[in-house]
Amino acid sequence: MNIQSKLPDVGTTIFTVMTGLANEHDAINLSQGFPEFNPHPDLISLVEKYMREGYNQYAPLKGVPVLREKIVQKTEELYGHAYDANKEITLTSGATEALYTVITTVVNPGDEVIIFEPAFDSYMPVVKLCGGKKICLQLKHPDYRIDWDEVKSAITPKTRLMIINSPHNPTGAVLTQQDMASLIDVVKDTDVMILSDEVYEHIIFNGTRHESIARYPELVERSFIVSSFGKTYHTTGWKTGYCLAPAPLSKELDRVHQYITFTPNSPIQYAYAEFMEKKEMYLELGAFYQKKREIFLSLIEDSRFKVLPAHGTFFQMLDYSDISDEPDTEFAKRLTIEHGVAAIPPSVFYSNSEDYKVLRFCFAKKDNTLEKAAERLCRI
Repeated sequence: MNIQSKLPDVGTTIFTVMTGLANEHDAINLSQGFPEFNPHPDLISLVEKYMREGYNQYAPLKGVPVLREKIVQKTEELYGHAYDANKEITLTSGATEALYTVITTVVNPGDEVIIFEPAFDSYMPVVKLCGGKKICLQLKHPDYRIDWDEVKSAITPKTRLMIINSPHNPTGAVLTQQDMASLIDVVKDTDVMILSDEVYEHIIFNGTRHESIARYPELVERSFIVSSFGKTYHTTGWKTGYCLAPAPLSKELDRVHQYITFTPNSPIQYAYAEFMEKKEMYLELGAFYQKKREIFLSLIEDSRFKVLPAHGTFFQMLDYSDISDEPDTEFAKRLTIEHGVAAIPPSVFYSNSEDYKVLRFCFAKKDNTLEKAAERLCRI
């Protein structure tokens, strides 16, 4: 049987490719973005507790009420906007499903979607599946800032959606209050909706404030906010995320969501709800990862890699131009095979394969892992 591919130009994700290469060559995997730490024992115990107490059947379409209420409470405490737990929040099977559902809900054939590159690799394929047209704008290297004049010029009557991501994967850039003021300015008097990917909301350094869409009433009314528990609680494999949106947008989101996964895992939802009472687990996460970043950078201080600014996430961009002029995809492979450290080549996150001779390294690892990786990097 022959099938006409809907994504003929899409192969296996770079995360799977580099992790497979790392496993094949017994390399230290600083490529794929998952923590090396186990979840808190209390969280694991809570999952078992709710399984044993019988919370093993379907949750409601929008997710278990107690978890929705806890998310709404956290969002209001941190960002000031009070969402309606019954009408404006939907639990999803990871942030990836939330992103897919939002784009599918909003984008129709011919609609234009503004995407900032380098972009997380799940955005553009979904736009294509929906028949939309991607409008790719590049973040300005090396600090990966947005040129808002370019954004304003890019908006047309066909612009349906703008996707923003802060803290930003893969660069670690963080939007500022001035960025948000500029965003408000460029979308006013338009029908542009916003998809704000905020899965790293709690991983920001130096006490910098996370500029969530939820802080800005002018943006809330046109926006979907996507976040996740995986990055916050070291549980990426549990695949539980959520989407916040005003009631009319959330209603349309649920029309699509119900036919994708309907609802995530029930006992895990209940466990997260109870565990969220430990507010220090997310309030202190930025400091935890800032310390990890400082350890990693101190360990590679004598290497030939140059450090680019990173203000959030658990990723660090390193410039290797003093080492090699190879394309980043080739250097990443050679680094894995010959030197035993796997990283991500960011050119794969550009529609035109833009190559600044940098690699993305994940430092969400145990100290001894970082020490071993740094030792190898310093020998290059």
